[in-house]
Amino acid sequence: MRSSGWYLTEDVGDFLVRAGGFLRGRAAEHVMQLTWAERVRVRGAGAFGRAPVFGVLEEEGQVSGTFYHLPPRALGLSPLTPAQAESLAVRLSELGHSPASAGADQDTAAAFAEAWQRHTGVTARLRDVRVRLYRLGTLTPPDPRPEGRARVLGEGDLGQAAFWCGEFAKSVGEDVTVDAESWASTRYADKRYTLWETPDGTPVSIAGMNPLIGGQIQVDVVYTPAHLRGHGYAAAVSAEVTRAALAAGAREVVLFADRSNPTSNALYQRLGYRRLSDWSGYDFASGE
Repeated sequence: MRSSGWYLTEDVGDFLVRAGGFLRGRAAEHVMQLTWAERVRVRGAGAFGRAPVFGVLEEEGQVSGTFYHLPPRALGLSPLTPAQAESLAVRLSELGHSPASAGADQDTAAAFAEAWQRHTGVTARLRDVRVRLYRLGTLTPPDPRPEGRARVLGEGDLGQAAFWCGEFAKSVGEDVTVDAESWASTRYADKRYTLWETPDGTPVSIAGMNPLIGGQIQVDVVYTPAHLRGHGYAAAVSAEVTRAALAAGAREVVLFADRSNPTSNALYQRLGYRRLSDWSGYDFASGE
């Protein structure tokens, strides 16, 4: 290890050598750190726009915090104390970095936003959408489950996967184009998707899962069109994807849910997911 303080690098391999063990040691709370580092490692530094920046906080010879930033995406922070968040705000402001937003568990996000506003003069605005991180306890599939079956999407189903992910993106307010042409450059391209189909083969709900990273799989993208909700389709397809994650060797399975949606939160808890932490995001804008 180098001397104490924040070490910054654009080399994801360097970042993982320094911080990989720390991140995998508490994989659930570091899910976003592990996920984006793996995406950059697999797809290359130029796959998501401008060069990424990764950071490792080393204190007394030990890693105690990390961040990643893939402009124009949010600055992603591991859990930090207020003092650690303050030190990061100081370091980034001194180096001239200007993230448009930051996201983390709500205590870390709030501490960094306050420090960033104080050191840079920007206005930090709490985002309306706030999410809750869940970790699987014991999977409890729905009983009874709706009529129909699960079908895993393959390479020949790219158009269908892109359509469903595009609908999901619109439903959560993501400003992104998801179609067959843009597919490879989106965060949706590295997932495995499962559709729930009615007995006549009509697709009614989708769920996806990220690759196995650090012994953990994140269930990501669960969507049912509004007019098809209330029939148990989301519960059925989420249970199928969770079962597939366990079968793939995941020691932990995690997912995020919108805290303002009581229906989805109750659904995941019925399936056996337990609340781990609440997350928030802040947008930064010039005080002018």
